[in-house]
Amino acid sequence: MLRRPGERTSSSRVTSTGETSRLAADAYIFGYPLVLMDVTRHVATSTMQPALGRAPANTFAHMRSLPDASYTDVVSPNADTLYSVAWLDLRDQPMVLSLPEMGARYYLMQMLDAWTNVFADPGTRTLGGEPKEFAIVGPDWREPLPPTLAVIRAPTNMVWLIGRTQTDGQQDYVAVHTAQDKYLLTPLSEWGTAYQPPIRGMDTSGIDLHTPPADQVAHMDATTFFGCVNVLMQGNPPAPNDSRALSRFEVLGIRPGPPAVEHFHPSLGAGMSAGRTRLLEISHGHIVGHVVNGWEFAPREIGRYGTNYLLRAAVAMVGLGANLREDAIYPRAIVDELGQPLTGANRYTITFPYGGLPPVNAFWSITLYNAQRTFAENHIHRYAIGDRDDLMMNSDGSLTIHVQHESPGHSREGNWLPAPSDAFNLIMRLYWPSASVLEGRWTPPPVRRLR
Repeated sequence: MLRRPGERTSSSRVTSTGETSRLAADAYIFGYPLVLMDVTRHVATSTMQPALGRAPANTFAHMRSLPDASYTDVVSPNADTLYSVAWLDLRDQPMVLSLPEMGARYYLMQMLDAWTNVFADPGTRTLGGEPKEFAIVGPDWREPLPPTLAVIRAPTNMVWLIGRTQTDGQQDYVAVHTAQDKYLLTPLSEWGTAYQPPIRGMDTSGIDLHTPPADQVAHMDATTFFGCVNVLMQGNPPAPNDSRALSRFEVLGIRPGPPAVEHFHPSLGAGMSAGRTRLLEISHGHIVGHVVNGWEFAPREIGRYGTNYLLRAAVAMVGLGANLREDAIYPRAIVDELGQPLTGANRYTITFPYGGLPPVNAFWSITLYNAQRTFAENHIHRYAIGDRDDLMMNSDGSLTIHVQHESPGHSREGNWLPAPSDAFNLIMRLYWPSASVLEGRWTPPPVRRLR
């Protein structure tokens, strides 16, 4: 694991080249989420008006339909909610988020700071279905705010707002689109007016719109990477608990402010390479808190990382934008109950006993992904199955989901999750999980291979 801040001396001296390299590796892991967020922001906001999941800063980009098997832009895509995403820039003034009456429809407006910590999550769990307006305020704002606005104080000026709205299939799109159109972002100075986001001019000459952000960060040299860290920390201050880490990194020239390249330690490159290798080893080995019946659960610190910088960076590398456990838990299965990899060459069942369906306050689903972690093409175009589907219960009140390549037969097709002919994995999504899930008292059933 990454050494906690303060485990080594915070002296301005570094005793050896090896010590310097280890310190630089820690600094790379510390700064990785910040740089990845910024590159992702640049790509996502490099457009004059909302289109194809991108939008200018302080403007929503709404996804209007669920993806199908042709969608490969992100791994493990969602088949349950339509996204409404915005990148906020709070340097000049607060942004007002207006949320409509939502009734019983589940939604979530997750907000991440520049370091990928979730600092606010207005939505059904926290607000119910009532309308609400928030002033989202950056760390430097000191002016008074209208008393009718609830206040959300962002730790950084860069904020990623990831909205999710429950979607019950294509027949539900019109209702979801109506809700999305009522999600409003307004600069505080324009609040109360008939504000319309302007069509902005955009210079994208210095921005790579075609290479995935994670790959762009991977190809940065040490001077570029740590220069970005220094500059970004000016408007996106580290948390107070990070002070001990920053005091250690300062000897390398890593501090909030201008890049100060001439002050960077010459061993940064070797340390950065070591830090990236360490990060890849952790993320490729799966980020697992515990395993129950073959289902991998993420660590409890997900979304609130504190000083666990290695976990924070690894989650950013494999799944930027992770939820808090209170909002959603995503157990993942890559093996059956005997520990054997899942493959469409076999047939499987997942049986929830009577009274043992996932205890959630919103809804649950199981989504199947191929070896590339995208949807597996199938002739019924079903990529997920869950409590909003017309499932048939067994005579004893239990529920069996059939996971296999070929149809389990006409009478069972309603409970069928089609698999490819080769390797696949499953993600169970539990939205607004109950206390029994959060506390580990409820456990998912194993994936059983039929013989």
